[in-house]
Amino acid sequence: MPFSDAESIQIMKRISAFLCSITIAFCVLHCKEKDKQAIEKSEAVESVNTAVATPTKETPLLIDKPNHIQTPKNMVWITGGTFKQGAVPQDKMAMSHEKPAHDVSVDGFFMDITEVTNAQFKKFVDATGYKTIAERAVDWQEMKKQLPEGTPKPHDSILQPGSLTFKKTKTPIENLYDFLQWWQWTIGANWKKPRGPESSIDGKENEPVVQIAYEDAQAYCKWANRRLPTEAEWEKAARGNQGNSIYFWGDDVSELPAMANSWEGLFPFKNLKNDGYEYRAKVKSYAPNDFGLYDMAGNVWEWTSDWYHTNYYKKLANQNEPVRNPKGASSPFNAQSPYAKEKVMKGGSFLCNASYCASYRISARMATSTDSSLEHLGFRTVVTVAMLENSKVK
Repeated sequence: MPFSDAESIQIMKRISAFLCSITIAFCVLHCKEKDKQAIEKSEAVESVNTAVATPTKETPLLIDKPNHIQTPKNMVWITGGTFKQGAVPQDKMAMSHEKPAHDVSVDGFFMDITEVTNAQFKKFVDATGYKTIAERAVDWQEMKKQLPEGTPKPHDSILQPGSLTFKKTKTPIENLYDFLQWWQWTIGANWKKPRGPESSIDGKENEPVVQIAYEDAQAYCKWANRRLPTEAEWEKAARGNQGNSIYFWGDDVSELPAMANSWEGLFPFKNLKNDGYEYRAKVKSYAPNDFGLYDMAGNVWEWTSDWYHTNYYKKLANQNEPVRNPKGASSPFNAQSPYAKEKVMKGGSFLCNASYCASYRISARMATSTDSSLEHLGFRTVVTVAMLENSKVK
């Protein structure tokens, strides 16, 4: 059985067979620790590549919402507190970069009840005229900075605006390491046409917006006077009051079809749609967690603000006290994709399947390049009390 020891996905940004040497890594799941030299390198630079917040006793941890602060529309208060971040002991699918679990303290904050929808993102675009990365001309000079030196430039006919789209295979496949069997570069794919030029978001206003690169999500946040959650904030919110469970509803995986939009059947050949959907679902199609948050498992992946570093959790676990409001590594490093600049994303997507990608687990974390936009990657925003006191949130 493939990936018996952990979940593995790595989607590389290849525009065509001509670009087989181009490896802009998207994420890594079920990966075996097969590159000892790279791992050792990451450990050697860990001290300068990770930024760990120093515990502070000067200001008490903010637990409950202050009485003078009103909850913004379509958001919910996430109770502050200390929790165990990372894989729980009973999770047999947990990957090495989800370990070791470590204590983290997070001040309370507000979070969007749902992922940002097509309708919400359209409101931002209409107000600002913003153009997403997937809609812009491809900048080869920027692209090649993340590629091995000497990578040849592809023909201009290939370097056209577009993004990565999913395609089902025509027959069952055995080699799940070869992700190019179900991912393709599609010219003309963007947030308005998430599956390519012939697709549309008409009638899908309440589905989560996708084909959003990190810069795009940041632009939306700036307009809305919000920000992306840190990885620790996202996991605190996802766990709700389920401090030691694998999933936001507990440990029973048989409840998955009723709780999250994932891939049921033989990935990537046939989706049985036991949960009612083959691709993206409208937000609020499934039950919320006990904080009132929807789609904290499945549907689409969600950006966080943290840089991904292979050994960041090990660094956090070495602290004597719970780290307060950690913000991730100070710079990125992925032992599997040393050229990529990647951020952490959380939550899994409609493509997650137990045979390949079980990232509907709370502790699951992936790394994706900041310039990547994909049809199963979106975001939600957060806002803090301090932000509300200093500005007006839309």
